[in-house]
Amino acid sequence: MYIEAVPNRKSKPTILLREAYREDGKVKKRTLANLTRLPGKVIEGLKRLLKGATVVDKLEDAFEVVRSLPHGHVAAVLGMIKKLKLERIIGGENEWQHPLVLAMVAARIIDPQSKLATARGLDQQTASSSLAQELGVESAREEDLYQAMDWLLERQADIEAELARRHLENGCLVLYDVTSTYFEGRTCPLARMGYNRDQKKGKLQIIFGLLCTAQGCPIAVEVFEGDTGDPATLADQVRKIRERFGLERVILVGDRGMITQARIEKELKPAGLDWITALRAPQIQQLVQNGNIQLSLFDQRDLGEVTSGDYPGERLIVCRNPRLAGERARKREELLSATEKQLEVIVQATARGKRPLRGKDRIGVRVGKVLDRYKVGKHFQLEIGEESFSYRRNEQSIAEEAALDGIYVIRTNVDGKTIGADETVSSYKSLSTVERAFRSFKSVDLKVRPIHHRLAGRVRAHVFLCMLAYYVEWHMRQALAPILFDDEDQEEANSRRPSVVAPAQRSASAQRKARRKRNDNDEPVHSFRTLLTDLATICKDRIKPNLPDDAPLFDKVTVPTSLQRRALDLLGIRL
Repeated sequence: MYIEAVPNRKSKPTILLREAYREDGKVKKRTLANLTRLPGKVIEGLKRLLKGATVVDKLEDAFEVVRSLPHGHVAAVLGMIKKLKLERIIGGENEWQHPLVLAMVAARIIDPQSKLATARGLDQQTASSSLAQELGVESAREEDLYQAMDWLLERQADIEAELARRHLENGCLVLYDVTSTYFEGRTCPLARMGYNRDQKKGKLQIIFGLLCTAQGCPIAVEVFEGDTGDPATLADQVRKIRERFGLERVILVGDRGMITQARIEKELKPAGLDWITALRAPQIQQLVQNGNIQLSLFDQRDLGEVTSGDYPGERLIVCRNPRLAGERARKREELLSATEKQLEVIVQATARGKRPLRGKDRIGVRVGKVLDRYKVGKHFQLEIGEESFSYRRNEQSIAEEAALDGIYVIRTNVDGKTIGADETVSSYKSLSTVERAFRSFKSVDLKVRPIHHRLAGRVRAHVFLCMLAYYVEWHMRQALAPILFDDEDQEEANSRRPSVVAPAQRSASAQRKARRKRNDNDEPVHSFRTLLTDLATICKDRIKPNLPDDAPLFDKVTVPTSLQRRALDLLGIRL
């Protein structure tokens, strides 16, 4: 049976229910009913019924949602990976480890977890997002991820070289800094006791150093034993820049604890690399005592260049930041007061009537612990006897240090024609972008810590995965800046500063975003993490029509909100 519309001259067509049959070898038809007076919706329903559709009382009964997976944040991250051509940079697209590496990079941004939890999040039965479905890795196991990490580590040098070709060139600035992160366990040969920046007493740690562009885009990372001193990591970076990246001329920017006089003589000068760093406090004190720095220099300005015979062929740019001076004075007074409070406890211990503290050695040990804790022992004069202890502030020492509050000296071998004084200071201060990367590595975004891997290669692969994830996140932040709290107008922000020495200022638009929690287009403003959470509400639904058993299942993505659509547009991604 079927429904046929028969034209009726100037009137509406006649709607007939007809049946086809065969007679004497010919196909004929007969009319079973006239449906013209039925509503159009009823007629359309009958047509679908005759084609095999199922009758439902309610529209929602026509379909079943078999599975619903968060998808928007996956689409955003994978879209940026594709836009950056990271899959080509990693290489080996035809090898089975390749999609697993992409999955681990994306998972580190979307929901950083252990490799076991990541594998469960990719499993077809326990998937936490559409990531595995999009990359075709639904059957991935934890051991598969470990093997993919080993595969990635073998390609690290080539990947970093490709990133360097993309983002670095001769004569550019290269930022370098190191940090540490604590380690769980005691069997990995990289994990050692050392200076712990995480304040985790009794924990082993590793050191890793990060090379970035002047804008803070990560290029390369290297892992060192946990007891490696910062300057000792520099030689490997010099070889990497010259040999692996093939760059003959760059300006390496490192902090005062990294680029020391010994490193300059042993590594940088033989390699022919230029550098920008800063002097330590004792070196600045020596320049003041020698008369190279006159404190009256800062009566009218906050920056000036000086020369010294101790630093031949180099430029010394002396800066004074009043805000930094006030902060250092406040912190010093807090430390002095805290030290006095603890020293007074020792004084009382020597004077108490019952079981008083006696002996120079015992008193000295107690005093040493206090001074070691607060690090201001040089500002106290101590008198330790067999039965007594007293102390007082060394006002001269305090005054000498206070005179240099807020003063720092940038040191470089780059001539003034190549890079001016203001730009030199700005280049050194850009190391803050590396520190921002470390915060992203270690805190809410990528969570490089805690580290549980036992093999040195796995630890290195884990840190490298985090670097690749930050590379993607960095580019996503640049694109999404209009709807993030991030400052999108650095030029305007820099123009607001009275001097390059002055504290960094946020642009007017960034300040409005922070105050109103909305941008100038009246769109809600997010942090990077909360925006990903919002995008995750875009779901990919697996839908089953309530038709005969052979009806195919299909996927349908939920409609983005206006803000989600805006985020995807900024990233250049279509769902």
